[in-house]
Amino acid sequence: MAAGGVTVGQIGLDAIEATGRGLNRPECVLATKRGDLYMSDWRGGVMHLEPNGGQRLYAGPMPGGGALRPNGIALRVDGSFLVCHLGESDGGVYTLTRDGVVRPFLERVDGIDLPPTNFAFEDSEGRVWITVSTRRSPRALGYRADGGDGFVVLYDRRGARIVADGLGYANEIALHPDGGSLYVNETFARRMSRLALRADGSLAAAEPVAQFGTGTYPDGLCFDVEGGAWVTSIVSNRVLRIAPDGTATVVIEDADPAHVDEVETAYRAGTMSRTHLDAVRSSRLRNISSLAFGGTDLRTAWLGCLLGTELQRVRLPIAGHPLAHWHF
Repeated sequence: MAAGGVTVGQIGLDAIEATGRGLNRPECVLATKRGDLYMSDWRGGVMHLEPNGGQRLYAGPMPGGGALRPNGIALRVDGSFLVCHLGESDGGVYTLTRDGVVRPFLERVDGIDLPPTNFAFEDSEGRVWITVSTRRSPRALGYRADGGDGFVVLYDRRGARIVADGLGYANEIALHPDGGSLYVNETFARRMSRLALRADGSLAAAEPVAQFGTGTYPDGLCFDVEGGAWVTSIVSNRVLRIAPDGTATVVIEDADPAHVDEVETAYRAGTMSRTHLDAVRSSRLRNISSLAFGGTDLRTAWLGCLLGTELQRVRLPIAGHPLAHWHF
């Protein structure tokens, strides 16, 4: 597949290198121009991998006590973070400062307490976009093809409100580089959808861009400079590029066929559970869940994961589209 004259083909596992040490569920990873890497850390905060190789953990307890369970994170211009709390039964978005202070950012929307909360990012206009994957409890009951109760929240000058609903396990979201639409990965509906963005921040109905098949459960999402979407898949450890015309190319894969078959059987039977995600078998990738473009030319991809204790990095043939936090 060619992208702007660049051929995007499959990359072997021997081209992937590990970085970082002692990480704890680095599900979400962010990169900046100066070389900083930030990732969610299950010990209650954000791990910072500095350009010089140093590591710092920014963490603190929830207001009133209890452990913060970070899933998606967002870097803010003042150096603080937005952290999505993926509790067993509770959620919300919290601010985390580098001295370990945790404060509520958003705990309720449209009259309901936020369920376990998946992902958030702040765009160049200061709007915060948030996903909740499912209202079902425990959330593993949302690992179903007929889920359809995930939603997207917008927090802007008008306050917070649900702007998209009925999604099949809403996971990572990203604004298209042209600013005209929001894309969302619906993990257990196994599709990526596009929602046209109106001037007031409201969204049109979701329309499918790509429907995925056996073994692909889309999680992480970001764009390259040609408008192609890059998707990470849990279970199969796939990285895919979705061209603007919807054509999907598998760029990286590290899957155990027998395990994928086991998960597929459970998925089709409506019995898929957390154990199917925690027992992923592979040669080196550990249930990859996100991708961040970085490096001086934005052609290094950093892969976050659910199970590993380090990040993986790989060079790609096309540069990523810089996000709002790139210059922070």
